[in-house]
Amino acid sequence: MTVGKDVSALFPDVVNCMQTDNLELKKLVYLYLMNYAKSQPDMAIMAVNTFVKDCEDPNPLIRALAVRTMGCIRVDKITEYLCEPLRKCLKDEDPYVRKTAAVCVAKLHDINAQLVEDQGFLDTLKDLISDSNPMVVANAVAALSEIAESHPSSNLLDLNPQSINKLLTALNECTEWGQIFILDCLANYTPKDDREAQSICERVTPRLSHANSAVVLSAVKVLMKFMEMLSKDLDYYGTLLKKLAPPLVTLLSAEPELQYVALRNINLIVQKRPEILKHEMKVFFVKYNDPIYVKLEKLDIMIRLASQANIAQVLAELKEYATEVDVDFVRKAVRAIGRCAIKVEQSAERCVSTLLDLIQTKVNYVVQEAIVVIKDIFRKYPNKYESVIATLCENLDSLDEPEARAAMIWIVGEYAERIDNADELLESFLEGFHDESTQVQLQLLTAIVKLFLKKPTETQELVQQVLSLATQDSDNPDLRDRGYIYWRLLSTDPVAAKEVVLAEKPLISEETDLIEPTLLDELICYIGTLASVYHKPPSAFVEGGRGVVHKSLPPRTASSESTESPETAPAGAPPGEQLDVIPTQGDLLGDLLNLDLGPPVSGPPLATSSVQMGAVDLLGSGLDSLMGDEPEGIGTPNFVSPPAAAAVPANLGAPMGSGLSDLFDLTSGVGTLSGSYVAPKAVWLPAMKAKGLEISGTFTRQVGSISMDLQLTNKALQVMTDFAIQFNRNSFGLAPAAPLQVHAPLSPNQTVEISLPLNTVGSVMKMEPLNNLQVAVKNNIDVFYFSTLYPLHILFVEDGKMDRQMFLATWKDIPNENEAQFQIRDCPLNAEAVSSRLQSSNIFTVAKRNVEGQDMLYQSLKLTNGIWVLAELRIQPGNPSFMLSLKCRAPEVSQHVYQAYETILKN
Repeated sequence: MTVGKDVSALFPDVVNCMQTDNLELKKLVYLYLMNYAKSQPDMAIMAVNTFVKDCEDPNPLIRALAVRTMGCIRVDKITEYLCEPLRKCLKDEDPYVRKTAAVCVAKLHDINAQLVEDQGFLDTLKDLISDSNPMVVANAVAALSEIAESHPSSNLLDLNPQSINKLLTALNECTEWGQIFILDCLANYTPKDDREAQSICERVTPRLSHANSAVVLSAVKVLMKFMEMLSKDLDYYGTLLKKLAPPLVTLLSAEPELQYVALRNINLIVQKRPEILKHEMKVFFVKYNDPIYVKLEKLDIMIRLASQANIAQVLAELKEYATEVDVDFVRKAVRAIGRCAIKVEQSAERCVSTLLDLIQTKVNYVVQEAIVVIKDIFRKYPNKYESVIATLCENLDSLDEPEARAAMIWIVGEYAERIDNADELLESFLEGFHDESTQVQLQLLTAIVKLFLKKPTETQELVQQVLSLATQDSDNPDLRDRGYIYWRLLSTDPVAAKEVVLAEKPLISEETDLIEPTLLDELICYIGTLASVYHKPPSAFVEGGRGVVHKSLPPRTASSESTESPETAPAGAPPGEQLDVIPTQGDLLGDLLNLDLGPPVSGPPLATSSVQMGAVDLLGSGLDSLMGDEPEGIGTPNFVSPPAAAAVPANLGAPMGSGLSDLFDLTSGVGTLSGSYVAPKAVWLPAMKAKGLEISGTFTRQVGSISMDLQLTNKALQVMTDFAIQFNRNSFGLAPAAPLQVHAPLSPNQTVEISLPLNTVGSVMKMEPLNNLQVAVKNNIDVFYFSTLYPLHILFVEDGKMDRQMFLATWKDIPNENEAQFQIRDCPLNAEAVSSRLQSSNIFTVAKRNVEGQDMLYQSLKLTNGIWVLAELRIQPGNPSFMLSLKCRAPEVSQHVYQAYETILKN
């Protein structure tokens, strides 16, 4: 059997041998049973009597062997026969039998969960947590954790201070794997206050000196999690930080594979609490015989720990690494020097001179990496190190990698006024324009436009050439669009073009590769698991039916709220400034827990965000239908007006003198008061869910402005103050355009009405359903969350009327499969009334005709993100049911537009 031969035919004969008293033979028979029971389920029933008998054997080894084998025979037919023997073994006087039976419950639950629950085995398992034997406790915890993982909603491990105390007592006496089970269980517990958290930390700390690295990492996970609840002013907090460093350093003396796992976990710990290892820089210096994966990981941590105190040491090391033979390692080392310059301002000069020394080596890949990082240094410290540009220009011919070429082009374009032959240098790149990667093409287009704006007389031909290459000869939509925008800018208003293209750039932050705070907090809860090695939450790589629970660090208790010093704030985030977070949709409100309540963006930017939905057409009615000859006389400087052959989107042809504002004009026609339908206020957040705060509201659109009309009622017994609001990312970028203004404290039983202006320039993420809006409201009591559905007609803009020719062309252009048909019942209005009512909500009638006694209304509307929706409404006089056909390039919105029609016409 063990050499791969099929001996299942001997099943009856082997089962007969089960009666033997020889323990060794019995083990072999049970091994055979486990292997073949699944293929011979009917024969396996023959073994049930022996199991029952063996579970009452005077020898505890045989009792345990029987119960272990029972758990491994995955045959539904015999599981119910095994319940009685298992119940006896769970209450056996011998701890070895009890610990084996505990694991058997988890195995049986995997085969038949309902049976285990009906037989009450789960309650017996919970009782085993109070067992006197530590190994039984550890196995009971392991079994309950396993069952809880496959049933996240069940509250099996209902931990309380008493059970935690029992687990901590068992922790000192059980085996290393038992310790890991108990520590992982402790990590899922949230202490009620900082005193309990400190008490648990004190009893877990001795595990840090364990010989097994898995025990050490599990202990680190518990301590990292509970440290969140400790005040930084406590003496114990400082002691704990000091105790965490040595075990982590010790892990780095193991074999390379273990080192790698340790380094990946340390990478997370250093991002969360850099102060733990700030004095341990030397242990991360690379050894000559380290494998490449360990070297790269150490390098990453070195940069994270670099500070003014140790930068000289770090730079000396990095310069040494840059002369190694391993190409990947050398590249990373050169990049690291640049990152150090950006992170530690005092070292920037020394880093730049080190990079220049490396460029002098003329080693191709070293030169290219150096140029890439010098570009970032220029972005961080403008007008400081530009004297090195001459040296960089000497190496222009040796650049063959897209990133290095793009960086060099950026430098030439940005500092064109300091480089005498900038036009010649950029022209040399232009010769092979179509062979370049997109990254280089985009950079070259921008650089030449910058050069033209700085030296217009000398570079007229060059800019004409690049715009022509980008718009006519390229099939890359990004490149074409950028080309058209520059062309239109230059042809209508060169002054505005200068302000846009040569605008002052924001300084780059030092840490661009930090993990987002919410994800980092979740990964800290998974230290010592595969998630901490991948740096991804389990939901990203675990498939199958098992529910993956999102974990997060416990909130700080009131007594532990202390302002972080700049030194302990996450690297790269200036004190008091939150890092941006990209929440997943599954995580209800992403980073809204960190309510970033600075003043919101006021006024729309030039271009509104576009929602990412399938093939959404940013030009609304499609590029092809908008193509046309440009009206003559457009554009003041004649040298950049496009040739007649160049196909330019007609809606970019701005009237004379309208300048930049018209290029992105989304507001023409605004000004007439629009009486858009307003739904009555509904309760969005009941008082019982928000500690006494009740929020009702509705959405309105008037004169082109969207607002959320809120009614806040205080049904609590205390005064409410300090109100603030934040929206999660949503499909159309809805965001507050001003803070939530509640001018006076809200007393008990008082109600206040507020109109919150909204704009559509927030972050965009497709929601399910499309019009779902997740909101967080904060006051002096807590942060409360709710979600609501906004009616889509608040997003219908005032310039949504399409001319007839365009309507016809667009209707034909949109594929038939994008057409959706709906019926609107019980609506007794005539065509005139329908048209007038819809127009008040920005649904415009483009044309009307009568076909065989039916009124046909052809209508258009446009959403705030530029999506056009075309409609055909058939009205039979005297019949209260209308037929509505909708066509749109983003068919996802059709259902919601139909709902808007229903709402407007029936109210």
